[in-house]
Amino acid sequence: MHKPMIVAMASFSVTTLALAACALPPAPPPRRSPSAIGATGLTGSSWVLESLYGQPPVADTTVTLSFEANRVSGSDGCNRLMGSYTLDGFNITFGPLAGTMMACPEPIMEQADKFRQALSSAKSFQAAEGRLTLLDAEGRAIATFVVQDTDLAGTSWKAIGYNNGRQAVVSVIGGTELTLSFSADGRIGGNAGCNDFSGPYQTEDGHKITIGPLASTLKACDGPAGVMDQEAQFLAALQTAATYRIEGNRLELRTADGAVAASFQRAK
Repeated sequence: MHKPMIVAMASFSVTTLALAACALPPAPPPRRSPSAIGATGLTGSSWVLESLYGQPPVADTTVTLSFEANRVSGSDGCNRLMGSYTLDGFNITFGPLAGTMMACPEPIMEQADKFRQALSSAKSFQAAEGRLTLLDAEGRAIATFVVQDTDLAGTSWKAIGYNNGRQAVVSVIGGTELTLSFSADGRIGGNAGCNDFSGPYQTEDGHKITIGPLASTLKACDGPAGVMDQEAQFLAALQTAATYRIEGNRLELRTADGAVAASFQRAK
């Protein structure tokens, strides 16, 4: 029996935050080379925290920032955050920012507070050679990041939610596990809660993806109620994916119209 996966998140808004805010925003335009990022903007770039006020991130946490046109999103290591940012040359201002509110152990909460403080204090930035640095008003480095690796080849994931085909993203049934792995030869494979599946995938332009057609084994499983329906819905959802986005240890697949097809946590 697969171990159950429990996903819990409470949300809040500094202004107003809808339930859907827990999902990653739609995939940005193709990520630009870090050497091309400068006064022209940060749009389409994604970053993982390397240091915060001179200290490395807390062990087993991933702090991220992703930039779209005038919008920023990411994780403070505990909660999701999203909001706006403005640029004036190499000057940068973040906010207002909103986010989810899940309680995490110390010192993760302390790190989250410091990260949000750093964003509020940031006045300028530097970006070169795969590294982004945020500077305060005195020109001191308050946070450094390395560019996010967006290559799917060789990665493995566990689903935390999928589109059931009825315009709803639902959690994985307790006692089941949905997995997905990408190989370097353009093939995917995994388990849909009962049967193994496989098929082709193709990526282009940095964030576009096509999956399928998929084939699976034909076992009938007992398991929890609804496991076979979940399997059919999960496999169908994968084949609707048109874009993907990796942010830290999360992967999100979206349809051509921007709806979430499936979301995943990186398998350890």
